[in-house]
Formats: sequence, C-alpha cells, structure tokens
Amino acid sequence: MLPRPNLPHLLEPFGLALSSDQEDCLVAYLGLLLRWSSRINLTATGNAEECVTRHFGESLYLTRWIDLHGQLLDIGSGAGFPGLALKIVAPELAVTLLEPVAKKRAFLKEVARTCKMHSVDVRGDRLEDFSRSRTHPQFDVVTARAVGRLARLAEIASQCLKPAGHLCLWVSHDQQDELQTPHSVLEWGTPIPIPMSRQREIWIGTKTRTPRRNLA
Repeated sequence: MLPRPNLPHLLEPFGLALSSDQEDCLVAYLGLLLRWSSRINLTATGNAEECVTRHFGESLYLTRWIDLHGQLLDIGSGAGFPGLALKIVAPELAVTLLEPVAKKRAFLKEVARTCKMHSVDVRGDRLEDFSRSRTHPQFDVVTARAVGRLARLAEIASQCLKPAGHLCLWVSHDQQDELQTPHSVLEWGTPIPIPMSRQREIWIGTKTRTPRRNLA
C-alpha cells in the first residue's frame, strides 16, 4: 500500500495540495482500486504510485482550469476517473456516472459508500440512450477519459450540457483530429498538456447558446 507521506510528492507535478480529509478519501479509494483490480479489469497497473499520478493526478488536474459546481456527468466511468475522483476535491458536486459494466458499477458504488460520498448516481445507461431520456440539458460539466469516437461523443454529450457548460476530454495526440469538426455548439479552448505525459492533453469545450462555425 502507498505510504501516506508520498501523496504530496506524487501530486506536486499537478499543482495539487489536498486537505487531510481529502488525502484520507484518496487513500481509501486507492486501496479499493488495487484490491478490486485483482478480480476485475479496472486498471492496467497495480502500482500504487502510478495509480496516483496517472489516474488521480490527471483527473484532479482539471480543477486547476475550471470551477466545478452543480452537476457533472461522467461518460464511461470505468474505475471512476475522472468523474468520481473529482468528488474528492468537490464534495458538493452532484455526479452521475455512466458505466455499462455491472461489476464496475458495483465498484463505483463501493467507493462512494466507503468514502461517504453523497449525490453520486451510478447508472448502466449508454450515452445515446441517456441523452434521449433527458427533457432538457441539466449538466454543468460533462467528462470522459480513455474513450473513442470523440466527434460523435462530443455531439451527443453537448446535448446534455447547459449553455456555457463544459465538455472536458482527456485525449491522446492521435485523437485530436476527431474534434476538429466544421460545425459545433462547442468552442474549444487551447489544449492543456498533462504533466508527466508527452502524449495526452485535456480539451475543454464550452457550449455556446447557438451552433457556431468552427473557423480553426
């Protein structure tokens, strides 16, 4: 298990400083992640230090760039990154996690229970079905990490966003072209390089009130 004093050092490259309570939550989450990963496919690494930097650090890095408030939708949550991890530093955030695999949903619920996280809704819906069931956009932030078909995902996810809401995507360099669509309701900011990574960035798109033409 990860020695507690190592946490500040591991998170330092991301400019993150957690409170004692937040560190307690991260350590409890990490312990569950490592134990459950021996039984189901949650993460490709069983190394505690790499889990902290690659998963928690990269997820929480988003808080350096946008203010998290209101309701967040996380698409394809898997082991809970980034959506559930963000609850560590934004406990008042209402989080909906979309994860089609039942065993992974059980893990997400166990993390929420163990860490005493409130306002966490774990659902088995796929994004297309979930978006069709909404009568109006309700989310302030939508997140997705380690997913494909980004152009299609961005199109559907934007329908779940309130005006001026943010779509936040963790992408690799070879996925960037998928987001350069000629028509979009999303205005993309400058891609944000992820510390300790040469290939991954965070893209943040802000929903405009009317469709706009991307002239980039």
